Amino acid sequence: MIFLKSYKIEIVTPVHNRRDITLQCLRSIRELRCSNFSCHIIVVDDGSTDGTGEAIAAEFPEVQVIRGDGNLWYTAGTNVGIKAALLREPDYVLAINDDAIFDRDCLVSMVRCAQEHPRSVVGALLCNWDMPTKVFQVAPCWDTWWGGWHLPEKLTRDTMPISPFEVEGIVGNCVLYPTEAIREVGLMDASTFPHYYGDIEYTSRMRKKGWRLFVEPRAVIYCLPNVVFPPLRTLPIRSLIDSLLCDEKKQANLMQRLMVNWKTAPSHLLGGVAFVILCARLALKALHLGGSWPHWPDPKVAA
Repeated sequence: MIFLKSYKIEIVTPVHNRRDITLQCLRSIRELRCSNFSCHIIVVDDGSTDGTGEAIAAEFPEVQVIRGDGNLWYTAGTNVGIKAALLREPDYVLAINDDAIFDRDCLVSMVRCAQEHPRSVVGALLCNWDMPTKVFQVAPCWDTWWGGWHLPEKLTRDTMPISPFEVEGIVGNCVLYPTEAIREVGLMDASTFPHYYGDIEYTSRMRKKGWRLFVEPRAVIYCLPNVVFPPLRTLPIRSLIDSLLCDEKKQANLMQRLMVNWKTAPSHLLGGVAFVILCARLALKALHLGGSWPHWPDPKVAA
């Protein structure tokens, strides 16, 4: 596909105390094949104390660094970057995590997909740093009887479709948002989802507004493997209560899970039912009961 115009693209990422990882990401962006595009990078440095902002200024003086006080976390940090990006009137905003290492044709492939599919939001194919053939956090689907959003866990590059495929939600590691979509639906819901689930709620909200969600398998990035949290049953009681009930920035927080179900389910009724099922499934899994039900197989990715 030949691009007939030079698209303006703002690349946005929130960062916190991952100086070397952030610099690695920026070096990867520098190597992207994007001569047809006018790209500008905005880094929201949310209170880093390891010299991240200073290192960026020294090696990448063209990058705009916005300082935070350490309380933005993922969702509000991304919103700060998006708001700054919109002031520059781009065609697209590429929201990324700072652990991304880009295939050189990644951005070209994402813009091509967006152009070939009107009113579309496009996600990249996410692969692990240490297992480059392993695909993760791609194609979440809603399944009430699973307990809400179900992410395939056993995908590989060989099992993926070769062409862009439509999905129900996109995880926010690397997402190309048309500016029109952002202006239509607003920003991420940072008040409800300060750290986890803001991305899936955001793309689900766009989908409900008529935007189609695609993953472009030719747009590949390599990411730091997800942190493996200890099983809940191994936590001391105080840490368990904090994780499940108190700290809204913890992935296991039940109120966050309830809210993402409530806001993204096909209906509030199904969202509530799914949450009850989720709690039952987690309890049975923790107690080693329930047979195979708590360990359902992966959902299939549609070609």
